[in-house]
Amino acid sequence: MEVFVVLLFLSAFGLGLAFCASPGAVTALVVRRGLERGFLSALSLQLGAMVGLALWAIIALIGAALLLHDARARLILGTVGILFLLWLTWNALRDAYRGKVGEVKSANVRGDLALGVVISLANPLPIAFWLGIGSTVIATGKVSPDPKDMLIFLAGFLFGALLWCFFLASLLAWGRRFVTPLFFRLVNLICGLALGFFALKLLWNTIMLLKG
Repeated sequence: MEVFVVLLFLSAFGLGLAFCASPGAVTALVVRRGLERGFLSALSLQLGAMVGLALWAIIALIGAALLLHDARARLILGTVGILFLLWLTWNALRDAYRGKVGEVKSANVRGDLALGVVISLANPLPIAFWLGIGSTVIATGKVSPDPKDMLIFLAGFLFGALLWCFFLASLLAWGRRFVTPLFFRLVNLICGLALGFFALKLLWNTIMLLKG
C-alpha cells in the first residue's frame, strides 16, 4: 500500500508539472505579466490560477460534476471565459501596436491573484480533465479511489504545479533584464495572438460540449 501511495504521489507530481508547463492562456498571460512586472506578479497570477484549478479538482474528484452535464452552466462559464480571453487579447495587441513598455512598479498581488482565479474558473474544461485523468491514474493502482487517495493525488499534482510556478516566475524575473522595447512589443504581439487562439479554442470546445 505504501508503494502505491508513493507511485500515486509521483504520478500526480509529474502530471502537475506537465499540465502547467503546457502552453495555455495562463502561461501566455504569465509570460507577459512576468516580463512586464517581475517575479511577484508572475507568481501571484499562477498561484491564483492554481486556486481555480484546485477548486475544479475538488468538484470533479468528489464526484460533484454536475456542471459538466448542465448545458446552461457550461454555456455561462464558456461565454465568460471567451469574453475574458478576448479582453486580454485586446489589451496585449493594443500594447504591441502602441509599442508600450511595461512600467517598473510593484506587482498588484491581490489583482494578479484574482486575475489568475478568474481566468482559471472561467474555463470549465479542467473538470473534464480531472474526471478523466484523475480517475484513470488512481485506477492504475487497482485500488478503489477513496478520500485519502484523492487527497494524495491532489497534493502531488499541486506540489508539481507549485514547483513549476516558482521556476517560471524566477526564469521570467531573470530574463526581464534583457528585455528591450522591441522585444517586449514582440512578446505582447505573440501573447495577444496566443490568447486570441485560446479564446477561439475555448469557443470551439464549449460548442462541442454543448453538442455532447
